[in-house]
Amino acid sequence: MINQVQEHLKTVENFTEQDSEAIEAFRIKYAGKKGVLADLFAAFREVPPEEKKEYGLLLNQLKQAVGDKVKDLQSQTSAQQSTNQVTDPFRPAFPIEIGSRHPLSLVRNRIIDIFSQVGFSISEGPEIEDDWHNFTALNLPEHHPARDMQDTFFIQTNPDILLRTHTSSVQVRYMENNQPPIRTLSPGRVFRNEAISARAHCIFHQIEGLYIDEKVSFADLKQMLLYFTESLFGKSKIRLRPSYFPFTEPSAEVDIYWGLKTETDYRITKGTGWLEIMGCGMVDPNVLSNCGIDPEKFSGYAFGMGIERIAMLLYEIGDIRMFFENDIRFLKQFKGSL
Repeated sequence: MINQVQEHLKTVENFTEQDSEAIEAFRIKYAGKKGVLADLFAAFREVPPEEKKEYGLLLNQLKQAVGDKVKDLQSQTSAQQSTNQVTDPFRPAFPIEIGSRHPLSLVRNRIIDIFSQVGFSISEGPEIEDDWHNFTALNLPEHHPARDMQDTFFIQTNPDILLRTHTSSVQVRYMENNQPPIRTLSPGRVFRNEAISARAHCIFHQIEGLYIDEKVSFADLKQMLLYFTESLFGKSKIRLRPSYFPFTEPSAEVDIYWGLKTETDYRITKGTGWLEIMGCGMVDPNVLSNCGIDPEKFSGYAFGMGIERIAMLLYEIGDIRMFFENDIRFLKQFKGSL
């Protein structure tokens, strides 16, 4: 039995065939389920006790030699095939499918571009915020009823830490570290504890603007809104409806006149022709004071909008959940969009 294993070792060592079919046949002969190795292992129980140790060592050597030989010959064959392969420089290349930007990124970049042309910079901040920057500094002290307007995700172990409910917290941080004149945009992801539906999501994106300087008025705000709506929508007819936001006074909702040309226009405007697109107002003096800015010397305005809402209007998308499903069929539609 030992001599038989030794003979097989010599056969394996002397095998030098380069043909891939011959190598595969060699592998099956020795390492297949019904191959030489399987038979030799099965015969182990018939080996005399005094020879079992030597037989076992030789058998393991044979198994290792077969594996190494097959691996070595296969790598040599592959290298030889690669060397012999002729490359045709004129052969048509494989088509590479070009991806597309996400519609939310397209709209975000477009809004940033519009405001950057009139001097707005970009500011960013953390998504995990503290109570001061998200609420208190924005004229929302503890137990203020307006806090109920934003269903908040709090960190269970520390109720002072939360997921930001708006990017106004970024504006607070910016005002704390910069003195007027300030002209900045704060885009980012925000979180609210809301039920997910076709019109709402617990995660969405906002972009907010802030302008603070001497003698800034509501008239300046209106002119900026007219510039923005004309640039993005091609529509300059807007209206401002009185509203309430804790951090601005006076505050307003901004509507644009979308029109009633199509059935879709009637549906999305509920037959009025008007669409709400954002909120705005003059920065409350208390907010300026909280951030270390003198409200007697400086004034400013702020505005904010949901990027999903704007994208749904521009691309006529009826369900906000489509932005988060990563459906390739949906995303492919935005190739070439700007």
